[in-house]
Amino acid sequence: MPLLGPKRKSSGSLPMKMDVGMHTLGTTGPIDVESINHRYVGAEEVLIDVSLHVPAGCTVALLGPSGCGKTTLLRSIAGLERPDSGSISIDGRPVVGPSTWIPAERRRVGMVFQDWALFPHMSVGKNVAYGLRRNERDGATIDRSARVAESLELVGLADLADRMPSTLSGGQQQRVALARALAPRPQVLLLDEPFSNFDSGLRSAVRSEVHRLLHEVGITSIFVTHDQEEAFVLGDQVAVMQEGRIVQVDIPQALYESPASRWLAEFVGDGSLYAGIASGAQVTTPVGELSLEAPHRGPVDVLLRPEQLSLTDGNSAEVEFVEFYGHDSMVHILVDGQPVRVRTGPHPDVRRGDRVGVTFTGSSVRAFAAADQ
Repeated sequence: MPLLGPKRKSSGSLPMKMDVGMHTLGTTGPIDVESINHRYVGAEEVLIDVSLHVPAGCTVALLGPSGCGKTTLLRSIAGLERPDSGSISIDGRPVVGPSTWIPAERRRVGMVFQDWALFPHMSVGKNVAYGLRRNERDGATIDRSARVAESLELVGLADLADRMPSTLSGGQQQRVALARALAPRPQVLLLDEPFSNFDSGLRSAVRSEVHRLLHEVGITSIFVTHDQEEAFVLGDQVAVMQEGRIVQVDIPQALYESPASRWLAEFVGDGSLYAGIASGAQVTTPVGELSLEAPHRGPVDVLLRPEQLSLTDGNSAEVEFVEFYGHDSMVHILVDGQPVRVRTGPHPDVRRGDRVGVTFTGSSVRAFAAADQ
């Protein structure tokens, strides 16, 4: 069942009104987090001087390893955690500050939890209606039935209002959680690892549907994930966290091609650091003399992505093993004792123990001072 109806033509800019078909979901706006710090009682700091700007209508993926503070930051924006210091604004309205604290129920924030948190004893329609107030902020009466029907139609579940959550597939339950979050017409949407409970096949399908939905309604959104592929696919921008800090925010392509640190180079995407000797604009590596993005001198570690390399006829490397992924393959080779990965087509004509050559097919490489320097 498709998640969305026919797509409307885009005006080419991020909308301030979230219009889907005949539905008007309200207004959306930016999120601004400034110098947030937070620690739990008896624990080290969880958030350290965290600042983040999410433009109106933008989807930001909050990416990082377990325990880096992603969910705490999301909960702080939602109003489920009160930071020790700093400020947060939603659509220009302060919700956290030195003398400001707006509780969660007054922030107009929709949230989708990791386990979806559906009530098993309530029908789909009643789950969606649960978050609706009897009155809007301006005092107008809400037509709860119409709002529920509108929200379910938006996520492609218009005919399932009377079903119980236990009778739905995992993907359908995820859509119910989204409908419930969108029904009160929030200004922003927050999602905490929304696809972690799916197997890989269903995760990809539901992820694509949610991606289309977020862009169709144009709502400002942040979602937490530790899955790099997920962050790159869904995020207009990706904010990477490490040990309580945001270490880089950029579009996915820039993060992948120009990571700001050694740690990011190894954490984001496939690729590894290989030893080389830099002499200004060039660096000598196990795969030849390469051009540097920025000049360096002396021992460096060079970031080589697997798609920047190609196998050739030769005797400079030995194939360790081949990983087949269907759409492509990853060939692991040893060059001068250093492990190197090469991305190839789905049917590389090599096998374990073969001798091959390897050549660099990119334009330049990024280098970092050697770890022992």
